[in-house]
Parts: sequence; C-alpha cells; structure tokens
Amino acid sequence: MVKEDFGPPFEWGVSSAAFQTEGGWDTDGKGPSIWDVFTSRKGKIKDGQQAQSACNFYQDYRKDIALVQAMHIPNFRFSISWPRIFPEGTGQPNLKGMDFYSRVVDSCLEQGITPWLTLYHWDLPQALQDKGGWTNRDILSWMEDYAGYVVQRLGDRVKHWMVLNEPTVYTGAGYFFGVHAPGLTGLRNFFPAAHHAALAMGRTGRVIRAEVTDAMVGTTFSCSSIHPASNRQRDLKASIRADALINRLFIEPILGMGYPISDLKALAGIEKYMQAGDEASLPFDFDFIGIQNYTREVVARSLFVPYLQARLVPAAKRNVLNITAMGWEVYPQAIYEMIKKFSAYPNIPKLIVTENGAAFADTVIDGQVKDHDRKQYIRDHLAQVLRAKREGLNVHGYFVWTLTDNFEWAEGYHARFGLVHVDFATQQRTLKDSGKWYGTFLSN
Repeated sequence: MVKEDFGPPFEWGVSSAAFQTEGGWDTDGKGPSIWDVFTSRKGKIKDGQQAQSACNFYQDYRKDIALVQAMHIPNFRFSISWPRIFPEGTGQPNLKGMDFYSRVVDSCLEQGITPWLTLYHWDLPQALQDKGGWTNRDILSWMEDYAGYVVQRLGDRVKHWMVLNEPTVYTGAGYFFGVHAPGLTGLRNFFPAAHHAALAMGRTGRVIRAEVTDAMVGTTFSCSSIHPASNRQRDLKASIRADALINRLFIEPILGMGYPISDLKALAGIEKYMQAGDEASLPFDFDFIGIQNYTREVVARSLFVPYLQARLVPAAKRNVLNITAMGWEVYPQAIYEMIKKFSAYPNIPKLIVTENGAAFADTVIDGQVKDHDRKQYIRDHLAQVLRAKREGLNVHGYFVWTLTDNFEWAEGYHARFGLVHVDFATQQRTLKDSGKWYGTFLSN
C-alpha cells in the first residue's frame, strides 16, 4: 500500500483542537470557556488535571506547524476558540485573539500547508452557557454572528470550513450524561441542545457560503460501527436503537430525512423543541461530511438503561486482547463499515475521514518513541479506507487524530493520541515512529 493507491485527488491531513492544545487560557483577552470552568471542578478530570497550558500551541504554533511540514502533511485541521474571539460570547470581538488565528493561517500557507478550520470544537464561551448554552435557541444567532465574523476575517485565505465537531458527543456527554462540559444531565437539556446543534449546521453553513463563495463547507460526525452482542432479536433491536442515537441522529436531518424517531421512539421528545420552519431549515447541501471513527461498539439489550434499553459491552468484558489506552477495541474494519454505511445515503456529499487514531502508553527512550501499535493501527485503518476506495465508495480523504499529544478532555493528559510526543513539564516535542512512518508514506 502506497499513497498513490488512493489516487488523486485525495486529501491527506492531521487534526487538532483549540482547547486541547492552545493553553493561554486567559491570555490576550481570552474569556473563559465551559471547559475552563468544568476542568476547575473537583472530580471531573482524571487526577484533577487542567488545560491552562496544554501544549502551549498559542506560543509555539510555528514550531508545531513546522512539524506538520516535516511530516509532508499537506492539510492541517485545527479549530477556533470561540471565547478567544468573543470573550463574552457576543458583542465586541477580541482583536488579539483574531490576530492569533490570522497568524496561524499565514504560517500554514507560508509552509505550503492548507488550513482546514473547525468553527466549534466544544469550547463554548461560559458567558453563553450562563444563558443556557446549546439549550437556548438564541445559540443559533450567536453562532451565526461568531462564524460570520471569523469567516469574514479569514475567508480570503481559508477555503475549507467545518461547522461542528461531533455534535452527538458534546450534546450527549455534556448535556445528558454530564461527564463533559458543561456537566448538565437529562433529556430536558439533551433534546433542545441536540435540536439546536442540528439547526446550527445548516444555518452556519449558509453564513459561510454567503461570505466565501468558493468555500468548501463541511461538518463532522463521530461514528462507531454497531454490532449486536448476539443474533438474538433483543440484541439486534438494541443495536438498531443504538445506531439511531450514535450514528444517525445528526446526519439524517441534514440530508432531509428527519430525525430517526421510527427506530428510537424516545427521540420523539425532540419534536417539542421544533418551531415552524425548522423542518425546512435542517437540510443543507454540505460539500463534504467529516466522519470520525476509532472503533466499533458491541451492543446488548438492557432493560436497566432508560429510553435506549441498550448497553455497550466494553472490549475488556469481551476478552478482546488488542485494546487502546482508552479501552477501545482495535477493529480496523469499523472504518470501512462506516464509510460504506454513510456512502449508502442518497445524495450524500463526499466523505472525508477527519479523525482516526489511537491512544497508547508511549514513552521516550533514548530520544525515540517506538510506538509500533499506533503505526500498525494507522496502517491497518488506511488499508480499510483503501478497500472502500477501491469498491467505489464515496471517500476522498484521511486525517490522523492528532498532531501532538494533548489534553484529552475528561482523560486529561493520560491518553496520548499524537504523532508527536509532548513532555508536558518541559513542552519538549519528540516525533514518534508513527509520525515518521506517516511522513515517509506521504512523501513516497
């Protein structure tokens, strides 16, 4: 397998996120985000770790972009921190924050790297959360104003835009389970947050198109191939319900198919938050869809789980030997299955794998990181992407998650996903063997 097997044009890249890398949490006028507040709460993050410094990308962005270039990676996906641009969420923009992203974009272009920008990667301004955040329908106009300003400032140089990162995760983990920021729970928070996130994709996409006529506009979805724990009807039906929630909740509304209520009756509660015109506003003709896959999920029926009546069976309980530091099964075929599943939708835009990677317990020995497991993980998943490509499925790019080890949300600094190792005490970078392999693959 060589790069040329994927044929031109095929987009190769690496992805990152502002809160996970930047640090500078209150530097140059930046306001607090929901994650700044959430990480300050006792017991929310493993070992009480915080992201006030993270990878110090805010200061060292030129060095990190140079690493992207050194690995011959042509595309760099990163996100904009909303509270760095609007400390209060709305109102007067923070010019120092905007200038920072302008410099990052220029640095990418100077080194021959195409910037791909995500507008929302989970770090909502706390000032807006104080008004309800994603449960408040005003988030739609707040998001439009924020996006319009950013795109106006950067649209002359940035042509690839993503609206949201993984709405299933940030609405589910943040507004239903409470394990991510802002730490809210229950359907009364989840349903409005989910509906407003679904509406925000199309409404923000239209703002981008109005500002940048030649923009490539996309959005990204987390997805996991769902397998029933057995062939019994109860597990098969449970897997259908889980698939509706995990994989279909957001992609189908933007394709004009509505919410998958027929396969998960509990989702009918979302209709309470629909207003006149919403059904027509949900669909949007994105130029691409980013799919973000790491593993599969095995699902069994469970009467103890409300609404869903299904539970995920952890890899460790299935006696899976090959698992990552996150406890996820290494199952490369899952990415092929998800490309095939999304490709089957009528009128689906082109698909780009905008995140795929793995966390392992890496150590630096004699100045090297021999991360064989990650290198093999990437190779095996690329082989499955190539399988999909050769079958004529609608996949046109692949981005590794992630450039550098970073702050991995509730896992803190324990889960290392990077192609580049970071010593968080010294900010020393060490290119891992997986990064060297990826660079050689792309330069071949």
